[in-house]
Amino acid sequence: MAETRSSTTPAAFRRAVAEVAAMTWRKGITVEEIGSPQRIAPHSVALSAEFTEGEEQVSSGRLILLHDPAGNDAWHGTFRVVSFARAEVDLEMVADPLLPEVAWSWMTDALELHRARYAALAGTVTASYGKSFGEMGDAADQADVEIRSSWTPVLDDKEPLTGHLFAWQDLLGHVGGRPPLPPGVVQFPGRS
Repeated sequence: MAETRSSTTPAAFRRAVAEVAAMTWRKGITVEEIGSPQRIAPHSVALSAEFTEGEEQVSSGRLILLHDPAGNDAWHGTFRVVSFARAEVDLEMVADPLLPEVAWSWMTDALELHRARYAALAGTVTASYGKSFGEMGDAADQADVEIRSSWTPVLDDKEPLTGHLFAWQDLLGHVGGRPPLPPGVVQFPGRS
């Protein structure tokens, strides 16, 4: 994460990037740094994640941390987190009219659980169904859910980025049907 090497990079952003680098992700979640947007904010870092169990991809996502030391009126602060999480779901699930509300609650509940303080939370939940035709007619029907969200994290010496990272990790599990287990509960091998 090259941003931490520059002496012109604000200390608050260097601290946040160090927290990203130090994060220990849940088993099965692989995270890598990817190119980040250059025009939205003077400082940014972007991550791509895949949650897998064995050979099966459970969910995928992206997280971008933006920082503008001058602040941004639309953000109501100097930082902004932009998140995307996606997974295939059962065909019956995508038709459930409550899916968007439930999926959005995964995001808000995860932020609350990890005491990740924020402002200006916004986003969308998209449930989609696809059926193939013609030369692709043999392909199985596909149903997906996507959660796109952004929020302004409260970050300072007492409020680290870590809670927001754990919340995003939980979201990847929820959207993929693998919510985090409560402390002391063990998942049986081969069960989800």
